[in-house]
Amino acid sequence: MRLGEIGVRRALSADASRIAAVHDAAWAGAYRGIIPGRELERMIARRGPVWWKRALDRHTAVLVLEFGGEVVGYATVGPNRMRMLPFAGEIYELYLKPEAQGLGLGRLLFAAARRELRRYGLASFAVRVLADNAGGRAFYERRGGTVAAETGERIGEATLAIVVYGFAAE
Repeated sequence: MRLGEIGVRRALSADASRIAAVHDAAWAGAYRGIIPGRELERMIARRGPVWWKRALDRHTAVLVLEFGGEVVGYATVGPNRMRMLPFAGEIYELYLKPEAQGLGLGRLLFAAARRELRRYGLASFAVRVLADNAGGRAFYERRGGTVAAETGERIGEATLAIVVYGFAAE
């Protein structure tokens, strides 16, 4: 990874393969040992460059974080999908390549995602995190998230616990 400029911008269709590469590396690093192996591999394979290009062509709100000319992170945002919770927006995903973690880049991407939600009039928001993802949970707690709900999600034959963090409007 080259050092150089750091920036966050809206993703373009041309970024699809780079976002897919971040997704693959980040999910493998974050969820191996949490999501059952076969299911994790299926979930990663399903979100390749074609999937991301379709999402971007549908104008899905995707931000990419560039570091030294390379896409090393992405975030997706939009309206809250958990209607029973009092939050307008949601950060659906926020991921960095493993080698880009621990450098403060996640904070930059989180702040950009929050600004993007505000731009859409979605000042309060929620984030869903697998309960066993200690690193993800600590990240959102350090950003000021408070536990708003606990739920579960069926993935393959397993039901995995999920913690929902809420963030009030600033």
